[in-house]
Amino acid sequence: MIHCDCDCFYASVEMRDDPSLRGRPLAVGGRPDQRGVIATCNYEARAFGIHSAMATAQAMKLCPHLLVLPPSMEKYRVASRQIMDIYRTYTDLVEPLSLDEAYLDVTDSPHCKGSATLIAQEIRQRIFETVGITASAGVAPNKFVAKIASDWNKPDGLFLVRPDEVDAFVAALPVKKLFGVGKVTAAKLNKLGVQTCADLRGWTEQELQHHFGSFGLRLFDLCRGIDHREVSNARERKSISTEETYTPDVPDLPACLALLPDLFEQLLGRIKRAGAEKQIAKLFVKIKFADFQQTTVECVGSAPHIPTYARLMETGWQRASRPVRLLGVGVRLGETDKVEQLRLFDDETSFKIGLSGL
Repeated sequence: MIHCDCDCFYASVEMRDDPSLRGRPLAVGGRPDQRGVIATCNYEARAFGIHSAMATAQAMKLCPHLLVLPPSMEKYRVASRQIMDIYRTYTDLVEPLSLDEAYLDVTDSPHCKGSATLIAQEIRQRIFETVGITASAGVAPNKFVAKIASDWNKPDGLFLVRPDEVDAFVAALPVKKLFGVGKVTAAKLNKLGVQTCADLRGWTEQELQHHFGSFGLRLFDLCRGIDHREVSNARERKSISTEETYTPDVPDLPACLALLPDLFEQLLGRIKRAGAEKQIAKLFVKIKFADFQQTTVECVGSAPHIPTYARLMETGWQRASRPVRLLGVGVRLGETDKVEQLRLFDDETSFKIGLSGL
């Protein structure tokens, strides 16, 4: 199993395209005067304590000479396609996690005499030669350990955990490294006297279930380096959408609504090409504001409907009432029989608001 992850991906692409940026603290993200956040930053910036999801204003306080560039998503998508093509050269079992990151199951790969370590080395070299950026990789018997390993020798590194090394490798890990353990769970474990996976191994399945419910069984396995998840390249389509990024920003709600008919027509074309007319279960609008915060508004619906999208857009825009850099409209898909049941109870006035970053 290989987990491959490019180093500070967005920032690396920017430094590749403008070598004068190398060696100086650099971040990609939103503007500090508009409550922007850092999407990623290079290692020179990380030395100041800057990290992804940090408010740009806070990052500028830590490093006043930090250079913050706005994201160039199309450029990153081009690089992503090159990277994924390289991954798929070695195996069909590629499970992308983001634009640059993926799990690869190379168990049956004929390349490099079947050596996962040699395959990982070759992939990293090809990414550097083809895309012009560095990548790190972890090689291990399962997903959990491979992902931890890929972070071990960053940047531009490779780390191998052999099957007979898994037990000792995982035992020394802090519990916050366990898959699915966030700040709240980590704090609860620490409060219970558990700092490392070795500490956690002293707990029975019943004790872990008592404190953490069904997730306790997962913790029992992970602290022993057990992870049975397989690499899956099957991605069931769950939605169809279209979106546009606008320069300059769209100033207000009337201007956003004026752009809706064009987005609507693009969406209809995509739904028709996908043959998904009978699978539509919900309608949604996505809005990304000028400071890169975004909101999604959705409601039950069996067919695209401009007045409904207009109401969703108005609801979403009022959450921040600021200029907009991106608008999107789309549909959520469901199984045909369940969609037919939903149509019996379709209520376009019943809204479900989903917020991210607001």
